[in-house]
Amino acid sequence: MILVVGGAGYIGSHLVKELVENQEVVILDNFNTGYEHLVDEKALLIEGDLGDPVVLDKIFTSCKIEAVMHFAANSLVGESVKNPHKYYENNVANTLTLLNSMIKHGVKNFIFSSTAATYGIPEVDLITECSATNPINPYGKSKLMVEEILKDFHDAYGMNYVVLRYFNAAGAHRSASIGENHDPETHLIPIILEHLLGKREQIAVFGTDYPTSDGTCIRDYVHVTDLARAHILSLEALLKGRFSKNTYNLGNGKGYSVKEVIETCERVTNIKATIDYSERRAGDPAILVASSEKIQNELGWQAEHNLESIIESAWKWHSKNALTHS
Repeated sequence: MILVVGGAGYIGSHLVKELVENQEVVILDNFNTGYEHLVDEKALLIEGDLGDPVVLDKIFTSCKIEAVMHFAANSLVGESVKNPHKYYENNVANTLTLLNSMIKHGVKNFIFSSTAATYGIPEVDLITECSATNPINPYGKSKLMVEEILKDFHDAYGMNYVVLRYFNAAGAHRSASIGENHDPETHLIPIILEHLLGKREQIAVFGTDYPTSDGTCIRDYVHVTDLARAHILSLEALLKGRFSKNTYNLGNGKGYSVKEVIETCERVTNIKATIDYSERRAGDPAILVASSEKIQNELGWQAEHNLESIIESAWKWHSKNALTHS
């Protein structure tokens, strides 16, 4: 049985939808950012907080948990700057409570959702797992703190773990039954699609003078189902004892500029966007692209969706479900 903390959120729900095909799944979610309609009916749902040791004790006592996957972090960069306490409390302190409960109950396999934000503003265009980690906001710092905690827990308590550093997660499930629906929405692709559905007056593009081909920022987009596959491959490797600790980047290995993303959305939807070009935002790197060569070589994972298929899946979900699940 696998415990998925935050399994009612965007990425967690897509992971659960794949995982329930071959595993018994328990979801723990407090619905601060998750949604009940994203919960897979094949999974056991427990409403509660990962920082509540009483709830955790009940789960680990009543369920035979083999591994824990953790998706329950707060993840808004701007909010983390304005309210760092919230991020250190939930992303670090509550995660520590979860890890302590795992150790107490002898559960020693952990898969952690980390982020490209741990790299900060990189000095290289293609980021590997060996690139320097220098986060520039409390969100990225909180994730890197947990990564460091996991190293110490591995050495002291035998905690086996995989850290997965996501780049830009995007897209929706092939069934169009679940998709990306944040409140507030800060991710580029859903913002564009909401605009093309008439929910936003225009799209803001911050900065057109970056040292890139068209002057706008370049980012690496990876389909949420590809992320889910990486978690399952990592879980299988941990349960088979293939390794006891590892860190992997998850991305396409190819970057797309903001303008390219907008143009692809226009092409997929056949709707023209209204764009407001404005000044750069502080702290936005020109280029963030992942090398996923390590996980490809070690676990056989690679992204199967390109930008167009990511946007096609997102558009299918948004156009069918955005009005119902807004």
